[in-house]
Order: sequence, then C-alpha cells, then structure tokens
Amino acid sequence: MFSKSRINEPGPKTTPESDKPKVPDTPMPRPAGEAPAGAPRPKAPVSVLSSDLTVVGNLRTTGDVQVEGVVEGDIRAHLLTVGESATIKGEIVADDIVVNGRVVGRVRGLKVRLTSTARVEGDIVHKTIAIESGAHFEGSVQRQDDPLASGVTPKLAPPTAAAKTED
Repeated sequence: MFSKSRINEPGPKTTPESDKPKVPDTPMPRPAGEAPAGAPRPKAPVSVLSSDLTVVGNLRTTGDVQVEGVVEGDIRAHLLTVGESATIKGEIVADDIVVNGRVVGRVRGLKVRLTSTARVEGDIVHKTIAIESGAHFEGSVQRQDDPLASGVTPKLAPPTAAAKTED
C-alpha cells in the first residue's frame, strides 16, 4: 500500500506549473463534416427532381430546388428553377424563381424571371420581374413590396349596423 519512507525520500522537485497537465500547442482536428464554432454553415446542394419523377403533394424547403419533372402541388423554396421539361400545377413561392418550363398556378417571388421557353398560366405577384421575348404568359402581373406574405388580400370589414334606440 503506502509507505511513509517514500514520502520522506528526496526526489525530483515539482513546481506548481509542472503539476498541470500539458496541453498540445496544435489544435485538435475536428471530425469530418463539423464546422468550427461561429463559422457559417456550408450551403446545401440544390435538390433536383429529375424528369422521370412525378410528385403529388406540396414541397417545402429553405434551400434551392430544381424541378425537371412534374409536380402537382404547391412549392415553397429559397430558389426555385423550373426546367424546360418540367410542369408544375400549383402555387410556387420563392425568393428567386426562374421559369424555363410550364407552370399552371400562381407565382409569388421577390425576383421572378420567365425565360424564352417559359409557359405560365396564372397570376404573378413579384417585387421584380423579367420576361424574355418568346415567353408565353396568361394571367395578371402585380408588383408588391412583400410578395412572399400571405397571398390573401385582406377584406374590408363589413359595415356595422347602426344601433337602434327605442324612444
């Protein structure tokens, strides 16, 4: 166990600094895929819906989406690119929208671009818009400062009936 003689034996002198564990001067490597604290996260790659894919239902993401197939439902994204072979039947809402294919439904975006191959059947609510020569568009165009806000315009309150007083 313990012996008193070892305690009293002279040995190498220790200083308070040598009692502390040594920390390596080089930083420890981080596991793969882990970003350093405070550093911005790397941007996720674009999600691509290929031309042989049909989606029935709504899509929602904070990232970027490129549609080459058919979507029957609403799409909400940061950047939405509608490919030349794509068809979307539903409302699309995004910060940036580039339409190369067909959209049947409302389009709401801060920045909307219809290329020469675009076919849009529906209303467009935008902050800025660009329509290239050759684009096919049927609907109305409305500029709004915040087109991403709920697409429902507020209704006026019905007039209140005058209170009847009895004499």
